[in-house]
Amino acid sequence: MIYEASVMGLLRTVLILLLIYFGVKILARLFAPILLRFVAKKAEKKFGQQFGGFQQPNEKQERRRKEGETVIDKMPEKHKTSNDDVGEYIDFEEVD
Repeated sequence: MIYEASVMGLLRTVLILLLIYFGVKILARLFAPILLRFVAKKAEKKFGQQFGGFQQPNEKQERRRKEGETVIDKMPEKHKTSNDDVGEYIDFEEVD
């Protein structure tokens, strides 16, 4: 069966496409904030799992400390000794 293109069929197709376009646009405006909030919470949870060891101290720990007290959370590595086989350092001056 051969279908013939008509002006009414063309207008109906264009109208359906415009209705779908504007419908998706309106729905996107309604649901985009909800979707973005969901994605942000998932990313925050994933970030928190990766860097869970670097949490801020809670209020109880801060209250126990006295004002002006210095707290060291991490001990520095042992001081490495220099290699004597390398040679001595010679300070030079560039001459033009």
